[in-house]
Amino acid sequence: MSVCILECPNGMFALPGMRSCHPLLTCDTKIKLITTISTSVVKTVYLAEWENHEVVLSVLSKEEYEEDFKQNLFMIKSFNGKNTVQLIGFCNNNILTKYYALGNALNVNYHLRNSLKAYDSVNLRLDLCINYVNVINFLHTSPVGTRVMCDSNTLEKTLSQFLLTDDLNIIANDLDATPEVDKIKKGILCGNRALIGSFVAPEQLWPYGDQKYDPEKMPLYDEKTDVWKIPDICNWFLGGSSEADILKYKLFNFHKTCKNRDPSKRPSAALVLEMYKNVRKELLKNV
Repeated sequence: MSVCILECPNGMFALPGMRSCHPLLTCDTKIKLITTISTSVVKTVYLAEWENHEVVLSVLSKEEYEEDFKQNLFMIKSFNGKNTVQLIGFCNNNILTKYYALGNALNVNYHLRNSLKAYDSVNLRLDLCINYVNVINFLHTSPVGTRVMCDSNTLEKTLSQFLLTDDLNIIANDLDATPEVDKIKKGILCGNRALIGSFVAPEQLWPYGDQKYDPEKMPLYDEKTDVWKIPDICNWFLGGSSEADILKYKLFNFHKTCKNRDPSKRPSAALVLEMYKNVRKELLKNV
């Protein structure tokens, strides 16, 4: 599947059907609200309409989360639609972005079993793994520093941070919790609460047993936490077909390196991306 959209310079955008790039929309722009898509503590998200184009309006929910909200805008502006949602305008605590009809990455299996069944294949599902890791690698090597996906404490939460484009690519949507790895401290903390569960990387867990959690005592960690989660995300994208099981078996030993309890021994996202692309080439040879 391919969808042709103009590439625009910073400060401009284009939507499907537009023949030229348009400056980012401002406070003077008239939009019509259609329905509420979602509500969270940080923002309320609406489906809206601008000049017969469906767009998404995100509005800050509470002032106490303004810093997170503005962090998301900063990241989206910095990346200008590269591996991320397309910004089309902003005004105070309102952000306008392109509307992606297929929704977030949690919808992948639903679409591939229904309206997009004709496109379902192990090759396409591996492409989703490649797209996902491409975004993670981009965040780790971004023009605004090494960024970590902190809103990723469960499989479902992680997938909900990404959107599925019309041409079946994966792009980042929610970037309000993407702290930069401090070059001096050499690490970050995701939030002020103790993380739990097997999905998060071991170094993200409170290491001092029954002692009360104290963020001041919590050891810092880095972007390798994202690498720990890649096998779980990719296996989910691959699904449960017999062809997918064969591919999972091929990837097993490599995925094991991503799950090394020592973060320094895990591969970089760039290396994972290279590995996935090599496997993709092998699959194409066997077609």
